[in-house]
Amino acid sequence: MTSNWGTASEQTDEMPFSAIMLDESGSGPDQTVNEQISVSRRTAITRAVEKASPSIVSMLVTHRAQTSDTIQEEFFRRFFGYGPPVENQTMGSGFIISEDGLVVTNQHVIGFQPAEIMITTIDGKSYPANLIGSDELTDLALLQIQSDEPFSYVEFSDSDEVLVGEWAIALGNPFALFEDGMPTVTVGVISAKNRDFNPDPESSRIYIDMIQTDAAINRGNSGGPLLNANGEVIGINTFIFTGGTSAGFVGLGFAIPSNRIESVISQLLVSGSVVLDYDMGMEFSSMTRQLIYRYQLPRLHGLLVTSVNQHGPAYESGILPGDVILKVGDQRVVSKTHALALMREYREGDRLPVTFIREQSEYDTNILLRKKMTAPSVTQESSPE
Repeated sequence: MTSNWGTASEQTDEMPFSAIMLDESGSGPDQTVNEQISVSRRTAITRAVEKASPSIVSMLVTHRAQTSDTIQEEFFRRFFGYGPPVENQTMGSGFIISEDGLVVTNQHVIGFQPAEIMITTIDGKSYPANLIGSDELTDLALLQIQSDEPFSYVEFSDSDEVLVGEWAIALGNPFALFEDGMPTVTVGVISAKNRDFNPDPESSRIYIDMIQTDAAINRGNSGGPLLNANGEVIGINTFIFTGGTSAGFVGLGFAIPSNRIESVISQLLVSGSVVLDYDMGMEFSSMTRQLIYRYQLPRLHGLLVTSVNQHGPAYESGILPGDVILKVGDQRVVSKTHALALMREYREGDRLPVTFIREQSEYDTNILLRKKMTAPSVTQESSPE
């Protein structure tokens, strides 16, 4: 039998000289292997983490409220005119998007009217921050670090170009475990795109076109970025789906896409809030049992048109008071909040597709959106028969 390996001497003759002898620098085979291992450890993921980590922050948010303790409350009210203040603190994550210290996070991390916000960077330094603006509907908030220092920051990538199956890297401070500001890294893939959640008609937040990932996202990760392999932001880690079985991560994490983030924060930076830049020329309300009974409407989800501006685009497209809007775009609406969230995807000059029902018949129309205007309206009570 002939050996494929040959004799020891034959192998030695064929091996490169550098593999069996020290080179001029004194390195040998062990050092060559170590160098190869060292190079192999630095993957696209480690480079992305190294690039983005300096821009990740943890935050401590303080809210102050009045106590309901009757004994203390009576004491403070008698001598100071008010009850004793009670502090409530929450923690979350965020990321810096500009050299002068603009920070993006979730609105639910900041809450309403925070008394104090402290930002901690990965080097352990803490800074106070001001709330520039927030939008409860999209669950986004924009902060400004109070410092003249230049900060490292991340850049956004086009979330429309995200590929299902590509790497996804989540950074944040899960469970607020660490006070040094160093982010925790979890890795997975993009599991799906354009995930919508049936909105609760009573909810003030709407999540549409979400990015789904199996990168572990836990409490405290909210507000941290979801990165691609280039270290660019493709989303903001927002919530997980537990299936009702536990409070931990079960492989279903969801992020607000970066294109929506950029659209919202550009408005927050200017005015501190998000408003539509157009006026459809109509008012509408979520369907309720009272409205269904009052106007003898069919029992369905949608929006009841309560008034229409006679000089507005909705009237010109054929919509009248008493119509029930079923769809905005290609999505069936279930509440006024849901409809407003869908309408934010459109701008002045766009045509907004609307499906509505009138006297049991369904119609499709397109509303040409234009700037706000003032003119007489046709009300529900005075609508034509």
